[in-house]
Amino acid sequence: MCTAVSMTTGCHYFGRTLDLEYHYSESVTVTTRRFPLEFRCSPALSEHYAYIGMATVIDGHPLYYDAVNEKGLGMASLNFPGNACYLSASDDKDNIAPFEMIPWILSRCGSVAEARAMLERTNVVNIDFREDMPLTPLHWMIADGEECIVVEPMSNGLVIYDNPVRVMTNNPTFDMQLMNMNNYMHLSAGTPVNSFSPDLELTAVSRGAGAIGLPGDLSSASRFVRAAFSLHNSVCGDGEDESVGQFFHILGSVSQTKGCVRLEDGCVTTVYSSCFSAGTGIYYYTTYGNRRICGVDMNRENLDGSELVSYPLMTAQDILMQN
Repeated sequence: MCTAVSMTTGCHYFGRTLDLEYHYSESVTVTTRRFPLEFRCSPALSEHYAYIGMATVIDGHPLYYDAVNEKGLGMASLNFPGNACYLSASDDKDNIAPFEMIPWILSRCGSVAEARAMLERTNVVNIDFREDMPLTPLHWMIADGEECIVVEPMSNGLVIYDNPVRVMTNNPTFDMQLMNMNNYMHLSAGTPVNSFSPDLELTAVSRGAGAIGLPGDLSSASRFVRAAFSLHNSVCGDGEDESVGQFFHILGSVSQTKGCVRLEDGCVTTVYSSCFSAGTGIYYYTTYGNRRICGVDMNRENLDGSELVSYPLMTAQDILMQN
């Protein structure tokens, strides 16, 4: 239960919510240009683009949920249960495990166009990270300031969709999400006019009536429509602070309140929300326990280094008292 968004105002902003009933000690992590990248079936990289994002670091290996590289290309992995299909190794393609997809693309692609070309040669293979860590079914959204695509691993290989909506959630498959959008073409941010019948004097009885019918539940299909409505109707200036604030308001329209989705293992919450600014190189985030926006600037790190840099999340409530 996650939502990813790509937004362009004065520059490009990319981020997502991570909605789960548990967490794995996530941290904001910078992979520097000379940090060695090893892949299970493909040659290692000793030099590459630097990137920053949210990851769980296990045995020195960063497992990224989302990240953006120094060129401004962003990529997020979201849960895709019941649909994701990982294949056996292929002799005529680059074989990449699902948990390697973000470093595979962001380490060497500076644009969606370059990523698309690499993905045409990529085969996502069924290899677990560890015996006690089986694969998660995933699909991916990739975006820069000009383009956005969705990548879904299916039984016939990777399916790449152009994404004009610039939003992604979970199930169903992306083509069905786009089809479902047609059911909401009548929604509007304005005041509705009477098209029911010229014989009846009907008027809107409340502000916001143009969006009556916008789904309010927490399912993936409904969050897709709601995030798209918020994104495409939002009004925002070009400044960094205003854009970042607006981005988190858009993500807030699909955030998960503890207790509203209950599973056997616990209650789903929005563990974190993120927003990366391609203009400044800052990765902003909030957590469920701390709504204050925190930031990590990748350009303040030694990007030519060979070590990971990680910052633990600020999860404790931080309230500014004014008196």
